Amino acid sequence: MVSSNSKKKKLAVDRSDELKSRINEYREASKDIPTGFKLESEYAARKIKILAFFNATEKDWKDWHWQIQNRISDVQILQKFLLLSDEEVKQLAEVSKTCRWAVSPYYLSLMDPEDSNCPVRMQAIPSIREIQDSTGEHDPMGEEYTSPAPRITRRYADRLIINVTNQCAMFCRHCQRRRDIGEVDKSSPVLEIEAAIDYIRKSPEVRDVLITGGDPFTLTDDRLDWILSELDKIEHVEIKRIGSRTPVTMPQRITPELCNMLEKHHPLYVNTHFNHPKEVTREALQATRLLAKAAIPLGNQSVLLKGINNDKHVMKKLNHELLKIHVRPYYIFHAKAVKGTTHFIPTVQDGLDIMEHLRGYTSGLAVPWYIINAPGGKGKTPLVPQYLLSIGPDYVMFRTWEGEVFRYPNGKL
Repeated sequence: MVSSNSKKKKLAVDRSDELKSRINEYREASKDIPTGFKLESEYAARKIKILAFFNATEKDWKDWHWQIQNRISDVQILQKFLLLSDEEVKQLAEVSKTCRWAVSPYYLSLMDPEDSNCPVRMQAIPSIREIQDSTGEHDPMGEEYTSPAPRITRRYADRLIINVTNQCAMFCRHCQRRRDIGEVDKSSPVLEIEAAIDYIRKSPEVRDVLITGGDPFTLTDDRLDWILSELDKIEHVEIKRIGSRTPVTMPQRITPELCNMLEKHHPLYVNTHFNHPKEVTREALQATRLLAKAAIPLGNQSVLLKGINNDKHVMKKLNHELLKIHVRPYYIFHAKAVKGTTHFIPTVQDGLDIMEHLRGYTSGLAVPWYIINAPGGKGKTPLVPQYLLSIGPDYVMFRTWEGEVFRYPNGKL
């Protein structure tokens, strides 16, 4: 006779084998997904070539000011590092007439020089489709209609945004604020920031302030320190957040001096913007580790981009790589219909499929929210696969991540 313990053991082993089979597809696919750590030696070789061109040193490379000052925004210079066809050169020159672009030397080192579909390259190098876009809007989020004070965007009852600069280390081709890039880099005027802070001071319901841009970490330490200090003085501001892509595009900006300054302003959170596993590098890890040592929680806000990360395995790999560098996946944003960027917009089903293959298939820490921003500045709306099937006064019907359906009591039995 088979003992009760033996039956339980067999059930456990069978269940374990079933679970292993569910992860096999991802395990096989992940072998071919490039990551920053896998490509470390290639990145290093490209870095050497870039330094040689600029007659620069390792010390220069680590200096974020050098990275900003030497951003590549010229087609002829770009050709020295990327293999561009004659048609690509012609199109890039045409797009450059109306669309500003610039790439930090660091971010350039992450690009595959021979692959025009490299997911890093696609985020940084303009496409002719940007000037062929006939459907996008300049401000689909309605930020111009949700700004009750200078530099303020307000879509929610208890929180708002201060836009402190139009400058970035690299101008993402999918940027939702590309209308603000302009022809020159400029931080917001002090008087306008003071007016924004005064608005917050007079709004006691505002408990959470997000500092954004552009990229706030392109400001000097002193300017950012001043903004945070002014917010610290407002009793009803409970938390502050900074949105920055510099850990991705120019991790050299995250210095011990910056982190020492930020540490004075707790509670403070930083959300960054990794979109592909190739962007998660050792230099990015050095940056995020400095922020983590300063007791700053880190979140990631990806944008779901067609041809870059609208793949269930790529997005899962990205989330796993992020957790390895102290960054919690927070949001996956559906790409917005910004003028010049609509070629990046995937289907909503792409996003739902990704979420279907995260929940239950990986740890909850690696499962962000999938968000669509409602038009006209009406705010974030989370979308999830349909787990709740029906509900009654005394029951709910739901399905699990494996598709099994259960009837569950709605309240006490």
